[in-house]
Amino acid sequence: KVENLCYSQEGVQLLKDVSFLVTKGQKIAIVGTNEQAQTALFKILNEELTPDSGSFKYGVTISTSYFPKDNSAFFDGCPLNMIDWFAQYCPDMLESEKRDLLGRMLFRGDDVYKMVAVLSGGEKVRCMLSRMMLSGANFLMLDQPTNHLDLESITAVNNALINFPGNVIFTSQDHQFVTTIADRIIEIKDDGTIADYYCNYEEYLEKIRAER
Repeated sequence: KVENLCYSQEGVQLLKDVSFLVTKGQKIAIVGTNEQAQTALFKILNEELTPDSGSFKYGVTISTSYFPKDNSAFFDGCPLNMIDWFAQYCPDMLESEKRDLLGRMLFRGDDVYKMVAVLSGGEKVRCMLSRMMLSGANFLMLDQPTNHLDLESITAVNNALINFPGNVIFTSQDHQFVTTIADRIIEIKDDGTIADYYCNYEEYLEKIRAER
């Protein structure tokens, strides 16, 4: 439950009186022209930013996992290879199990010993998605997860999120990705307020066209 969130950055109001309730199983696309406002909302919900006012609260059975648009803090200057990087998030997992997980994300053979600091953008995204899988969370927040991925990888993530039984809140520039996953659209307007649409993306676009 989000109530009356307000947040400004460098004198610019990014979020203004934002309130909404997420119910079980909903998959919500956050849309709008201001990506800075979208990222601010995700960071507030992940407790990385403190709002100027307002509040939010998760249900007692909720566990969250967050995919940031900028993942550089996880990789830049990190002295670990992929196996050791994953060990931070699954210290009790056997190496064979880590290899199996990495294999499902297309890291095979000696790939698992690559230093994470030199991974490509797409490889870093796959690492971050694997980290989310390890969390076992039932409430996923993904800020532009399709960036840097090839079509095959986007399709795999798309199908996984369609079949995911928990909640998803996400942003993406990929029209098909948003269309096939979201059953609710929250638009952050230029003034920081929101418009909430209980429909899929195509229906939302039709409503926007009709309003204009």
